[in-house]
Amino acid sequence: MMASAEGGHGGGPGDGGRDEGLGESVEKRRLAEEKKNERYVWWSLGYFLFGIHVVAFVMIYAVTHAK
Repeated sequence: MMASAEGGHGGGPGDGGRDEGLGESVEKRRLAEEKKNERYVWWSLGYFLFGIHVVAFVMIYAVTHAK
């Protein structure tokens, strides 16, 4: 089935630059998703390092108070 000039996805002349706007939208969405994922990684790393320190302090406490 062929796409019509109006409302179709044809990339012919006179399309008004719809593809460029679509590309910018996809790029902005990708950058926003990448920023969100990077923030998630940093929070995960922070929680992991905090947990390691809690475990280390509990182990130090246990060793120093062992009889």
